[in-house]
Formats: sequence, structure tokens, C-alpha cells
Amino acid sequence: MSRWLRAVMLPCIFMLLFSLTGCGISDRQNQTAYRVTDADGTVVSILHKPQRILTIGASSDEMMLGLVEPKRMAAINETLANTEDTNIPWVREKISNVISRNPSVEEIAALRPDLVAVPEWLPKENVDAIRDLNIPVVVFKSAATIDDIHENIRLLAAAVGESERGEKLIKKMEDKLTELQEKIALVPEEKKHKSIALISIMPNYGGAGSTFDELCRYTESINAKAAAGNHMGQEMTKEQLIAANPDYLFFPSHENAGSREEGFGKQYLEDPSLAQMTAIREKHIGHPWARYAYNISQDIVFGIQETAWILYGDEFRLSRQEFLTAVE
Repeated sequence: MSRWLRAVMLPCIFMLLFSLTGCGISDRQNQTAYRVTDADGTVVSILHKPQRILTIGASSDEMMLGLVEPKRMAAINETLANTEDTNIPWVREKISNVISRNPSVEEIAALRPDLVAVPEWLPKENVDAIRDLNIPVVVFKSAATIDDIHENIRLLAAAVGESERGEKLIKKMEDKLTELQEKIALVPEEKKHKSIALISIMPNYGGAGSTFDELCRYTESINAKAAAGNHMGQEMTKEQLIAANPDYLFFPSHENAGSREEGFGKQYLEDPSLAQMTAIREKHIGHPWARYAYNISQDIVFGIQETAWILYGDEFRLSRQEFLTAVE
């Protein structure tokens, strides 16, 4: 090669190599940074796979622990961390920090999260305040159906860079539901289609539009509150309860003598005006475990199984430590 040709070619080669190297760096950066659109329609930019994740709520913690290793969680909700009231008792050994049920912005900031997932009922000013700290915030739905839970799982999985695990977790839910439906199909028809009134210390819970509808639908039973015209957010009076005359009364239990919910049902069971109701007369009283009965994570499937256990017997028996996860 002539001296003149080398003088012309070498700069061109160096420029080409620099260009290719620069493209490689840019591509790697683009693969690390990504965006998700949350339940509010906000496009959230996430610079890297989060390693200090914080979610505001016990059920969202459950969803997140079904998607990521515990070491990627900055803290765990105090409700889920309570060893007497959790389906994942090992969580306190894996996650040392505990956050309050309704943490302040200051409490959140002190944990230095690199992603915060919050329910849509959290006040907008709180969400904005967290975002003002340059912390990515993803807002997820207040779930009323299993489809809503699937949607939340997909959103959270995308936010933490684990979409494949999200689909795996949903598949595990669907497999469990199929298993339960196959078993329920074998239950004699005369045992099915019974009406259930869920009586809770949260008086506005359990009507149409609550996840209790799903527990009833998948067990081929009837939500008595919904059938009577009560919607989520409406309280069912004792007069309405008498008129509905449900076949079963469910009083969610924390199986903890110190819980406010444990003695709540006594006022109904000892009320003379209710004594002739079918559920009380025939002693069809259920005490589903509250962790499953109120669940709005992937573990709602165990709320369905718990309901079937009360209605249809020990064929549906389950432990208090059931938990679905896509994390090996």
C-alpha cells in the first residue's frame, strides 16, 4: 500500500471503528433504560433494572415478591411483615426494613428507592412529591377482578424489567384456577349456587365490584350483597341482610386473638333479630382467613380455594403459607 493511500485510508478506518464502538455503547445504554406507561397513563422513564424497589401495600408487595428476588426490595409493608398474619413468614429473614401501611413521603425517601409502585388511590400530591425527588413512580390499578390483577402484574413486571416472569406468574395463576375449576365441577349441583354475605369490619367492602365477586364467581356461588344491589363502597344494613337471607355468612378472620376482626361477628350471631336467617339457623358460618379473603395479588387464587374449602369441604383444604412466585 502506498504512503498516500495509507494516509487516506487509516483515518477512515479509525472513524469507522469509533462509529461502530459508539453505536455499541449507545445500544447498551438504550437496552438498560426503558419506559412504561402506568395505570394513570403516565409514561415513566426507568434508567436501569430497579434494585431498591418499594411498593405501597401488602398485596403489591406480594406481587413484587412474585417477580423479583427479596434482595431487590428496599422494604416490606408492616402488614405482610407481621409473622402472625402473613402467608410468606420467611419474608422478615430476607428483608430487614419494614415500612408503615401508609408511609409519608419522608419515610419513602429515607429508604432511597429507585422505583416506587403505588395504588391509584394514593393522593396525587403524594405521587408528585415522590416524583419531585427524581424517583420513578408507577401507579397501578385498585384491582376489582382477576383481569385487573393480571394487568397490574404485567405493569409491575415491565417496570422492574421482568416481563417474562410476569407472564410466568400469570400462567401459574391460570393453572391454579383451572385446577380449582376442575375440582369444583365434580361438586354435586345441589351444593352449588349458595348465597354468601361477607360481613367485614370494613362495612363498605364486599358488594358488586369487589374482589369478593371473583371468589364467588369462581366457586359457583352467589355474592349476596351484590345480588341485593349493594355495590363496593356501600354498607349493607341488617335490614337488607335479613331481606337477602343468605345461605352463608362469612366473617374474615386474622386467626389472631388480638385482632379487631376476631370478635366482630358476635354482634350478628347474637342479634335476636337475625336468629331466623338461614345462615344462622343452619350454622353456615365461615371464617375465611383474611389474608386470602381480601387478597388482590396473584394469591387471590387461594382466596378462591379458601371459599371452596368452606363451601365444599376438605377436598379444598390449604395451608396458611401458600404463595405463587415466578422467581426460582
